[in-house]
Amino acid sequence: MTFDEQRAKMVETQLKSRGLDDERLLAAFGKVPRHLFIPEEFREEAYADHPLPIGAGQTISQPYIVALMVDCLGLRGHERVLEIGSGSGYQTAILSELALEIFSVERVPELLKAVQVRLSTLGYLNVHLAAGNGSLGWPEHAPFDAIIVSAAAPRIPLPLVTQLAERGRMAIPIGTPQAQMLVRAEKRRGILHQKDIASCVFVPLIGDYGWPV
Repeated sequence: MTFDEQRAKMVETQLKSRGLDDERLLAAFGKVPRHLFIPEEFREEAYADHPLPIGAGQTISQPYIVALMVDCLGLRGHERVLEIGSGSGYQTAILSELALEIFSVERVPELLKAVQVRLSTLGYLNVHLAAGNGSLGWPEHAPFDAIIVSAAAPRIPLPLVTQLAERGRMAIPIGTPQAQMLVRAEKRRGILHQKDIASCVFVPLIGDYGWPV
């Protein structure tokens, strides 16, 4: 089975079959070549229903979890999105397909360098990348219409709440380093309204408003 065929099967069996039905979301997952964001030794597993290592002790989440988190943002194409944790750049590319402008912060230099090359090569030009402490967000470019956090925090970091625009949405795993709950939050009249979405396990968010190194 070719990678294109595997990708189409992934959309049908891992996303649609689990209730994800946003056509723009499904089209993005059907388009972005996930295998190009996976280390070569794991490339044959790129469309499998489980996370994979990407180096530096980090992982790329299973396709369904990435899709579930992005779906929480309700993107329609006009949004400015803050991503905490660029990782392999796969989720960044998905966001690039769905929103106007992406601002992505990654704390691991070797991952960030690889993401810069990968996204540029694939033509994702509406993405801005920075090295830094993701728990602090990217205040220079706030406010953001949506924020997605690809690492687990003990609670929602206050700087991210501040940088989220009114009516903005956030997706973030909250809990202990061992187990978390994916939370969708929406800011209304300055207050975050939270909803539990699904149990999950992410690498810890390292930083002032996350976990210590």
